[in-house]
Amino acid sequence: MFPLITPAYAQSADGGLMGSLGQFLPLILIFVAFYFIMIRPQQQEQKKLKAQIAVVKKGDRVLTSGGIIGVVQKARDGAPEIEVEIAPNVRVAVMRDTLSNVLTATTPTAANDSK
Repeated sequence: MFPLITPAYAQSADGGLMGSLGQFLPLILIFVAFYFIMIRPQQQEQKKLKAQIAVVKKGDRVLTSGGIIGVVQKARDGAPEIEVEIAPNVRVAVMRDTLSNVLTATTPTAANDSK
């Protein structure tokens, strides 16, 4: 007589440690590739941005996380807030942590009228 449900047998354990490692090797390789392609470059970019924000000085153009672009008017070393001019004669105090980018250092450039 044939039973309706046949017993399922586990795969033989001949492979031992190498057999189970072989199953997880593709996942490990994917994680390593993911780390070097995505995670590590992002960490380096964050470290670079943090260093730029720490040394922001008067005259630098900055972008806040709210999307406001302004020119730094006052920045003391170690102070958590800086003063940014967002329009002529309009200055606001922002926290250093809210800066999302240091665009450029504003250096006066000569007008190019050689047309």
